[in-house]
Amino acid sequence: MPSSRILILDDEENMLHMLKTILTKEGYEIITAANGIEGLEKIEANSFSAILCDLCMPEMDGLSFLKAIKEKNIRSTIIMMSAYGTIDLAIEAMKCGAYDYISKPFKPDEIILALKKAEERERLRKENILLKNEIKKEFELENIITKNDKMFQIFETIRKISDYDTSVLITGESGTGKELVAKAIHYNSTRSSKPFIAINCGAIPENLLESELFGYVKGSFTDAYQNKKGLFEEANGGSLLLDEIGELPSTLQVKLLRVLQEGEVRKIGDTKQIKLDVRIISATAKDLAQEVKNENFREDLFYRLNVIQIDLPSLRERREDIPLLVNHFINRYNEKHHLKVKNISSTALNLLLEHDWQGNIRELENAVERAVILSEGSRIEISALPSDIRKLKIGEEKEVDSDEYSIKKMHRIMEEQLIRKALNKTHGNRTQAAKLLDISHPALLSKMKEFGIK
Repeated sequence: MPSSRILILDDEENMLHMLKTILTKEGYEIITAANGIEGLEKIEANSFSAILCDLCMPEMDGLSFLKAIKEKNIRSTIIMMSAYGTIDLAIEAMKCGAYDYISKPFKPDEIILALKKAEERERLRKENILLKNEIKKEFELENIITKNDKMFQIFETIRKISDYDTSVLITGESGTGKELVAKAIHYNSTRSSKPFIAINCGAIPENLLESELFGYVKGSFTDAYQNKKGLFEEANGGSLLLDEIGELPSTLQVKLLRVLQEGEVRKIGDTKQIKLDVRIISATAKDLAQEVKNENFREDLFYRLNVIQIDLPSLRERREDIPLLVNHFINRYNEKHHLKVKNISSTALNLLLEHDWQGNIRELENAVERAVILSEGSRIEISALPSDIRKLKIGEEKEVDSDEYSIKKMHRIMEEQLIRKALNKTHGNRTQAAKLLDISHPALLSKMKEFGIK
């Protein structure tokens, strides 16, 4: 469909001729009709980006035409024209689906401007749909990078719960991807076309947090110069992520509980409640059950939030994902910074496999971005890694950031250390250790013999 094809409906031949002349000069392809019935026939045979329609026509007037268009679910932008314009008529036309209303007589520039505005609105609408589809695709479970069994179990849980309105509590250390999982729940649900709103309850001062969550009405306090929607209202129909919920002040815990119980919010300074349909997803790095015992968190609110709990493993518990994540981040930051780093050396990767990763995936991502930027060749070497990773200690005496330059010797040191750590983690279970190391059981026995490990 040409984006510039326009249908003009008017029973005045002079008006049709004038509009066709003006708009053809502007590069539009013009098709005309003398009334609504003829216009509907033209629509059956062609697609139009916009329709200019007179209100007063014989056989089928403009409003009847508008209603017929709406029933047929035709998406063309419709601009109404009339020499007998009134505010009531314009409002009626808008209610029936018109985008704009122009009173006759009008200047050529007025009609051209109206069409340009309509084109811009349509471009933004299509762009918005495209962006939403891209976001949804990004958070499809198939695009979350892992080969960890526990993560696959979490994916299965997400698939089961996504279309239900049950409250979800996501727990895990900082940097494990709690917001990513919350977005996966939202974008894999029937709410995916509606808003996903996130707020960090620990990052906003207590005196501002209530107005952020619930909104306020004009004049409710000194700086309330106009009405403001709260995030609950912004998320209506969609999902609201309350990140770091363990930091929520006790006064707001009571108000949040009331919202969850009643499904309504009341703005600060307002007297009426607003009925809302919002799915609540909470996330925390704290042990909320312990916080309840310590009387820092309300027990009744905890049970309201913790209908379904998803506990994310730390990166230390899914080390097999580190090579996959490293490659993903290399590709991401190559594209972002217009660089051409191809991969990472085995010695540098071994250091990443050995690191403690207290900051989890977020820390790994930062380390890889730094390494991609600082790498002098097409491969990330140890020298490009952060100093705290380079100085990773091997046993009690050896360290990678030493005067040893032999790759063969360093490889043996790393290999022995990884085997010892795997055996220590599995409490001496060689079959499990072999799986962690991604080698066969006979290969592990051979290496243990070679390094004198009993």
